[in-house]
Amino acid sequence: MLRIIDARTGEPVHAAPARRGLTRVEAHAPGSDATSLRVLLVADLLVRALEIGGTPVWALLTGGSRQAELRADAAALGIRPFEDSPDVSAGLGEAQVVHVAAAGGTAPDGVRIAVAPVEVTGQGTSGGERREAGTADDVSAEPGPPVGGIAESGGPSGRAAEEDPRADKSSASYPSTGRSTGSGTPGGVDPTVLRLALLTRHHSAPVRLEAAVLEEAGATLARWRGAVARWSRSPSRPVPDEVRGRLREAWEDDLDVPRVLDELRWVENEPGLPDGARFETYAYADRLLGLELTRDLGAPS
Repeated sequence: MLRIIDARTGEPVHAAPARRGLTRVEAHAPGSDATSLRVLLVADLLVRALEIGGTPVWALLTGGSRQAELRADAAALGIRPFEDSPDVSAGLGEAQVVHVAAAGGTAPDGVRIAVAPVEVTGQGTSGGERREAGTADDVSAEPGPPVGGIAESGGPSGRAAEEDPRADKSSASYPSTGRSTGSGTPGGVDPTVLRLALLTRHHSAPVRLEAAVLEEAGATLARWRGAVARWSRSPSRPVPDEVRGRLREAWEDDLDVPRVLDELRWVENEPGLPDGARFETYAYADRLLGLELTRDLGAPS
C-alpha cells in the first residue's frame, strides 16, 4: 500500500487508506517556475502510482496567473492534465486528500507532500550565486537567467554539485518558464530528458539546474530506449516476481523513484534475465515514470 511522508508531522500515512476509495490529489503551484513544474511532476507521479494500485484519483491544480504557461510546460514533460481546482469544500466523499506543494509553500491543512526546490545558477545573480526558483529569493515568476540545464545534486548528502564551467550555454534555457533560447525546450533538450533529470533525485531533495546531469540523463534515456527496442524482438517473458515486488516496494515507499531507477539499472545489467523479461519490466515501470521507454520500437537498428 502506498505510503507517503506527511510533511506536517514527518510520519508516514496511507495515500489510499480505503480500498477503492477516492483519493484527491491537489497540486499547489502558484507560478510557472521550475519548482512549480517539479511540484506538478511529483503530483503526476502520485496519481500514476495510485492508479497502478487500482485507486481512483481526482487530480486538481491550484495555480496563479501563470497557470497557462505551467500547463504548457507540464504537457511537454508528459505530465497528464490536472483539472482546475474548483470550490472543493464539500468534496466528493474522498477517503484521502493529499496536497502537493513546494517546501515552505502554502497549502490547506491536510496531508502534505513537500517538494524541495529547483536551484538555479546564472548570470542574473551576483557573482553567480545560487538562487532557488519558486522561493522568496526568486523575485518573480518572470523568466530567470540563462543556465546550462538541469541536474541532480551531488550525492546522498544532498549537497549540490558545482556548476560545470565547461558547459555550453549558447542554447541555455530560462528555467522559470521552461522556455529555451535555443530549440524551444530547456537547453535545447528533449523534454523527456528533463523529466528523467528531475526524477533522479527524491522529491525531498533539491535539484540543481546544470548541464552535466542533463547530458547523463540524455545518454541514459537513449541507451534504455535502444535496449528496450532490441529486447522487444525476443520472446516475451513475464516481469520476474521479485523484480515487480522491488519496484512496487520502492514507489510505494514515499514515491522513491531513484530506487526504481536503480532497479532498472540492475535489470539492464543482470546476465541471468531473459531479454523478454527485461522488456516487460521496463514497460511496466514506465507506467509510473512516463519516459516513453518503448518509443523506439520498430525503429531501424
